[in-house]
Amino acid sequence: MDKYKIILFDLDGTLSDPKVGITKSVQYALQKMHIIESDIDKLECFIGPPLQDSFAEYYNFNEENTQKAIDLYRERFKEMGMFENELYSNISLLLKSLKDLNFTLVVATSKPTVFSEQILIHFNVDQYFDLVVGSNLDGTRTAKTEIIKYILDKYNGHKLDDFIMIGDKKHDIIGANNNGIDSIGVTYGYGSYEELSHANPTYIVNSVDQLKDIFIGSQVK
Repeated sequence: MDKYKIILFDLDGTLSDPKVGITKSVQYALQKMHIIESDIDKLECFIGPPLQDSFAEYYNFNEENTQKAIDLYRERFKEMGMFENELYSNISLLLKSLKDLNFTLVVATSKPTVFSEQILIHFNVDQYFDLVVGSNLDGTRTAKTEIIKYILDKYNGHKLDDFIMIGDKKHDIIGANNNGIDSIGVTYGYGSYEELSHANPTYIVNSVDQLKDIFIGSQVK
């Protein structure tokens, strides 16, 4: 699609499936705080939103305990959790195709930038991205609205119509809407069709192939 020039990708649940690494790292943190959660499926709610929000919302942690839980989570995550992860099928091919067509690709994630960069290198897809913007390790810049605004400011020579945000959770769509840019909700990640549709994205797709069709289906004969 000729309309867009800069494509923002969420990381977790959009580029890769991080379930094992995230849920086991949350499980580890909870265990260290004497909370036993044996079913990691119940911890899928931690995939996507900032950890600060999730520990507070799902376990009623105060600010001090939330920070303690995040520190414990990172103990395991930086050692092994970030690599307990896999790219969704055809993502590498999609990124290469978009780059070959001169789209500017940016990662916009609530995960800390330093971890995000290491994950992209691990999967050998860092070469496709012009910029990686995540949260800071001190807990600042975690909201997707703030992250997208930071990216727009970096590319301030472009019109809002040049940008589009792709993500699997309502936070991605809300962040795009708050900044006045288009968005695509993907249902192959961890957000349901209902969650995404209520956030009012520009498009909803069910697969990476459908995502590809939006941008280059009309250009490849």
